[in-house]
Amino acid sequence: MITKLLIANRGEIACRIMRTARSMGIATVAVYSDADAKALHVRSADEAVHIGPSPAAESYLVGAKIIAAAKQTGADAIHPGYGFLSENADFAQAVIDAGLIWVGPKPASIRAMGLKDAAKQLMRSAGVPVTPGYDGSDQSVERLTKEAEAIGYPVLIKAVAGGGGKGMRKVDAPSDFAAALESCRREAKASFGNDEVLLEKWITSPRHIEVQVFGDSHGNVVHLFERDCSLQRRHQKVIEEAPAPGMDAATREAICAAAVRAAKAVDYEGAGTIEFIADASEGLRADRIFFMEMNTRLQVEHPVTEEITGVDLVEWQLRVASGEPLPKRQDELSINGWAMEARLYAEDPAKGFLPSTGTLQSLYFGHEPDWVRIETGVLRGSEISPFYDPMIAKVVVHGASRDEARERLLGVLDELQVWPVKSNAPFLYKLAELEGFASGDVDTGIIERQGESLQALSEPDPDFLSWWAETITPAYSPFAFRLNSAPQTRSYVLVDGEPIEVELRSAGESRVKHIDGETLLTNRGRTFKLSSWRADAGGQASAADGAIIAPMPGKVIAVDIAEGQTVTAGQRLMVLEAMKMEHALPAPFDGVIEGLTVSAGAQVQVDAVLCRVVPASGDEA
Repeated sequence: MITKLLIANRGEIACRIMRTARSMGIATVAVYSDADAKALHVRSADEAVHIGPSPAAESYLVGAKIIAAAKQTGADAIHPGYGFLSENADFAQAVIDAGLIWVGPKPASIRAMGLKDAAKQLMRSAGVPVTPGYDGSDQSVERLTKEAEAIGYPVLIKAVAGGGGKGMRKVDAPSDFAAALESCRREAKASFGNDEVLLEKWITSPRHIEVQVFGDSHGNVVHLFERDCSLQRRHQKVIEEAPAPGMDAATREAICAAAVRAAKAVDYEGAGTIEFIADASEGLRADRIFFMEMNTRLQVEHPVTEEITGVDLVEWQLRVASGEPLPKRQDELSINGWAMEARLYAEDPAKGFLPSTGTLQSLYFGHEPDWVRIETGVLRGSEISPFYDPMIAKVVVHGASRDEARERLLGVLDELQVWPVKSNAPFLYKLAELEGFASGDVDTGIIERQGESLQALSEPDPDFLSWWAETITPAYSPFAFRLNSAPQTRSYVLVDGEPIEVELRSAGESRVKHIDGETLLTNRGRTFKLSSWRADAGGQASAADGAIIAPMPGKVIAVDIAEGQTVTAGQRLMVLEAMKMEHALPAPFDGVIEGLTVSAGAQVQVDAVLCRVVPASGDEA
C-alpha cells in the first residue's frame, strides 16, 4: 500500500484526496505556487513544497518540479487530481520512470483516449456507438467547411485535445463557420497546446449522460452507474445528478455495458468516465445515445456517484494503484437514493458571469446536516485569485428521491453566503427551481433558452428589510416614533449601497451574519450588504460614457480597431483572456475610437481604461 502521497493539484480536489488518504493512514504532501502559499490544501497536508510562481504554466503544469518535490519528501506515489497534468500521458510515464506510483490509468490508455478523433475511431471498432461527424486528419479550412456542410447545420466544433468546455463552438449557419473555427482553434491552442478540431452533428434535445467506470490490474472492469450532466452553460457543467432522470432499466443496462466495453478496449485501470450524448427528443433510448469522449481521470462531479453507491472512489484509486483488485464486483454495486451537485463559482451572473476575485470576508454554508456535503478548498479569509479556475465549492446533497434531493439543494443554496466576492449562487438557485429541472425535463440547451432571466439578480426579502429597518432606526431618527404624533411607517435602508424604501413593521427572523458592524442578508442565493441610510449617502462614481474598461485582470489577445477608427454599436473592439476564457469587449454605441492604450499581448488590470468610443458629430454621420 502507498505510504506517502503527493497530490499534484490544488483547491478542493487536493483537500478531498487528502481526506481519504488520511483516513487510510497515508501521509500527504501538497505542492503550491506563490498565489497558494496560504491555501487550505497547503495547511491541510502533512508537508508542503513550493513549486514556483503563480501562473500554472510555471508551477502546477511543470511535471519535473512535481516529481522533484515527491523525491524531496520521500513520497512514493503521485495523485494528479483532475485538470492540470491529470491526463498528460508523458507526465504519467515520467512519474513511473522515476520509480513512483502513478495513481491513474496507464499512459497508453491516456494516449488512446486523449485525442477525441482517435478515441472515436477506437470506439467504433469496439462496437460503441459514436456521434455522426468528421474526425479526419485534413485540418484545412476548406476541408472542414466542406465537411460541416455535409454534416448539416448546426454543427459543433470541438478541440480534439479539449475538455472542460474549452475549444468548443456551436455553429448555426455557414456564414458563421470561419470565425467560430478561428476562435475555437485559438482557445484550444492556448488551453491544450493543440489547435486541431473535429466536427460533430449538433444533437436535437441533447442530454449529457456519463458513466463512471473503474478497472484494476487484474482484468476487472465495473461501472458505477450513470450521471446526468445536462445543465451546462457554454459547455461547462453547472449542476450534475445521479442517477439520470428518466433512465429506465433497459437503457441503463445498454449504456453502462457500452461504457464497460469502451474501458476494456483500452485495458483501463483506475477511475474513468465514458461520456455520451443522448438525443432525448423522444426520451432516453439506447439507440439514440452516442459516445463522445472518455475522461481518463477522476471527474469533478464524482461525489454524486459516491453518494448513491456508498463507494469512496479515491480510496478505490489508491488501492488499485497499489496493485489491489477492485473492492467490489458488479453485482455488489447498487443505487441508493438520489444525489445532486452544484458548482459554486466566483463569478457575477449579472455581468455575464465575469470572474470575481478578492478576499472571502464571509463564507457560510448553513448548518450542514448529514445529507449535505461541501467540497471546498477555501475558507473565510481565503483569496480568490485570477490565476486559476474560480471554483469556490461543490455543494452536494443526497435524498431518498429526486424531489427530496432538489428541495435540499434549494435549501442549502438559500442559506449559503459569499461576500464580497460575487458568486453564481443566485443563478444556481434559479436553475434548481426551474419547472423543467424540477420535472427532470432537461437538456444541454435549457440554460441558453432561458436567456437573461436566470442572470437577473433576486431582490432582498421585503419582510426582513422592514424588520431590520425597525431594529436599527434610532430614537433620534426622523423615522422614529414621536410623542403625540402618528407613528412613522416608512424608512430607508441601504442595500449594496442603494437606498431602498421599506415599511416599518415586525417581520420575524432571517439568516444574517455581522461583519464590521454591517449586516449581510442571504436570500435565494444572493448575499446583500445592509447598512443604515443617511441623507447624504451617495452612489459610487461610474466610468465615463464610452469608456471601454477591463472587467477583470487579464491578457489582451486581439485588438480589432485602431486610433481614430469609426465603429458601430455592438462591434467587437478587442478580446480579453482571463481564467482560460475569452471575453469580447463591444462598442456601446456608434462613434470614433480615441485613447487606445493597448495592443495584442498586453496584460491589463481590472478597471483599466483600454480606449474610449466618442460619439461621432452629426456632420460625420
